[in-house]
Amino acid sequence: MLKVGVVSLGCSKNRVDTELMLGILEKAGYQIEADEREADILIVNTCGFIDPAKQESIDTILSLAEYKETGKCKLLIATGCLVQRYEEAIRADRPEVDILMGVSQYEQLPRAIEEALGGKRPSYCMPDETSILQGDRVLTTAPYTAYIRIADGCDNRCTYCAIPLIRGGFRSREMEDVLEEIRQLASQGVREHVLVAQDTSRFGIDKCGKSLLPELLTRAAEI
Repeated sequence: MLKVGVVSLGCSKNRVDTELMLGILEKAGYQIEADEREADILIVNTCGFIDPAKQESIDTILSLAEYKETGKCKLLIATGCLVQRYEEAIRADRPEVDILMGVSQYEQLPRAIEEALGGKRPSYCMPDETSILQGDRVLTTAPYTAYIRIADGCDNRCTYCAIPLIRGGFRSREMEDVLEEIRQLASQGVREHVLVAQDTSRFGIDKCGKSLLPELLTRAAEI
């Protein structure tokens, strides 16, 4: 059983992606490993929002790459916003990265790992502005708290911000999907549910023309 270690950088939405990745890999038979020295596969979930975050992502990639020499690491995977935004540059400049994975392709991780173990260098960075990844997660927060992503992307397109370029346009999750996730987490002992999105107050506007955040908060509070 191969062991997987993850370093998650950036915002709480990125943390949700990390937890979904861990859920996908655990379901596929991989073991989650907290000690980077003991991991067979290391993943850096990068941030690409501002220059210091980009530099931190690159520095973390370089730091974890050393475990190919000093640890048990067989594969180094770079995922997330920086990879989505700069796929070709990372592919050319960072040969130590064995797999590149954008923000919409995490369900392909088991397949990509098999390809990399077979000698390929896969890259899955096709944008997807229609769906939002959801499913079983491995929480990385304290057991009483969890982040709940209620939407992804942004339509504001501020001149200083790259989120629409990386994540695409704003799209809400279905309210019932959000509430079911809250129910499941509550049944596991989670008592603090933190709703997050790039533009939280816009929840529901893309689907019915008005914000459904007040209704979502009321129904979530009942749970």
